[in-house]
Amino acid sequence: MELVNTNDENSFDPTPRLKSSPIPIKFLSFNQADRKCFNCGEEYIEAALCRRQKYCKKCLSRYINDITDNDNTYLDVYIYTMDLECSNHEISRTIVPQNIQECCGNCVRILCFKQMAGLIGYYSNENTLYDIRNKVIESECYCKLCRKPLSLTYIVFDDLSLCSDCYLISSEWIESTLVKKRILILYLPWWHDNLSCNACYSKLTFTSDCQKYCANCCIFYVGCRYCLTTNIIFGPILESKCKKCKRISLIINSSEYSDIDDFLFNNVLHGDFELPDTVYIVKNIGENFNIRDILNTLFKTRKSKSQINWTPYSQFEDVKEMTKGGYGIIHKATWLSNNETVILKRFENSKNSSNYFLNELKSYRHCIDKSLYKRPEITEDTPECYANLMKSCWDHDPKKRPSIKVIRNTFGSWAFRGKNKAEFEQAEAKRKKLIELKKIGPEFAEKYHSEAIYTSRLLSDIISKCSSTNSFSTISYGNKQDSNYISEELELDIDTESLSSQNLSIKTQNSLKRNIEELNFETDDDNVEKRIKTR
Repeated sequence: MELVNTNDENSFDPTPRLKSSPIPIKFLSFNQADRKCFNCGEEYIEAALCRRQKYCKKCLSRYINDITDNDNTYLDVYIYTMDLECSNHEISRTIVPQNIQECCGNCVRILCFKQMAGLIGYYSNENTLYDIRNKVIESECYCKLCRKPLSLTYIVFDDLSLCSDCYLISSEWIESTLVKKRILILYLPWWHDNLSCNACYSKLTFTSDCQKYCANCCIFYVGCRYCLTTNIIFGPILESKCKKCKRISLIINSSEYSDIDDFLFNNVLHGDFELPDTVYIVKNIGENFNIRDILNTLFKTRKSKSQINWTPYSQFEDVKEMTKGGYGIIHKATWLSNNETVILKRFENSKNSSNYFLNELKSYRHCIDKSLYKRPEITEDTPECYANLMKSCWDHDPKKRPSIKVIRNTFGSWAFRGKNKAEFEQAEAKRKKLIELKKIGPEFAEKYHSEAIYTSRLLSDIISKCSSTNSFSTISYGNKQDSNYISEELELDIDTESLSSQNLSIKTQNSLKRNIEELNFETDDDNVEKRIKTR
């Protein structure tokens, strides 16, 4: 099977030899466990040759009566008539018709749907059905839609196979407006009526007669009742479009914790399922495939990880209040399942627990990001006093980090009052010696990668000039000069709202006056790569 270009909306048709139904197909359920029809309430009946396939007899009869043309093929289905004496439709049992609208709604019987997963077998004592089953298997040697020969060897209770030229699988990435991630969508050319998630096997939550989702993996399944196709969406989005008929469906998330789901998905990377893997799998499909095998292949590399679990209070004992703070009351307890001591937090406002929970996670993630963020290397020629200041700024507890005032005064004492002058002179001498030994310097650094996006330059020359009391505020790079050089640290954990513009005028021994204006430090959380592990 060749990969289809899904970017061209007009070129892609997942089932090119079938037409979109002019009316919705309501005689099939999106949940294979349903016993009664969602549309009329009648009991579902089983397909004669596929027990796991169910349909509503009443809604099927109504659908056949409402279809006005007999020229187009809307369904890939095996059928036969129970009443050979039907005056309206005389169809031999030995002939398997393709167009269901040719039959009478009262006497038609479904053998099996090709657009649904199922095992073809023999479940009845009727000799007629046994003969029909053999004829269906015999006819499966050729595709019903394109007549292409298929190399099939059916055994009892084997999966139905689909022609790779008539059933096209595709995938693409789209930008989600709900979370700041690209979302992968699989476009399946069949009606996917599973009741469990293909990634983690959890029971799906059904939100409508053609939508369901996995609360554990945040995967959404959206079906089209006009084309019997399914979109599998790996993340929260607002809407889904059928690739065949272009109809748009609004995504329904009935979860009480939908805002928490969005936050968790935005901070947990679903990187196990990649588009190149999908492309490779689809391109290597032979002349035919069955639904179960292709889904197992597509999902086998995806390791679903639970983002969050809801644990009942009965699992905790010896609950004792410890303190109040943050966004609620903190308790100490014993978790019976794991036999370990844990911390519980009860939110003060239970009506708005989601917001409190999100604030707690955001605060925790912010601390994790800062403490694990890549730090500059402390080299051999770094003065000890400077290294100690760097380490103090890396403290895991933001309250223990030096304030901007302390940092400013520290730099001022080094530059203007000569404090730790001996350490800086010793470090400068060591730096020059390392250069002579060819251990440092841009010419001895590793070569840049040909596809590198970010590069860096050594700051030794800048540090040397800044550490000299006789140097001016102009920093030069080659032949260019910049008299307003300001270093912006975007990742410092500093309260910027309480920080105002400051003017500092200091006299040096040479009566040199320096003005440091508008000392602004900003944090840009949008540029911080978010990672959170909740399991």
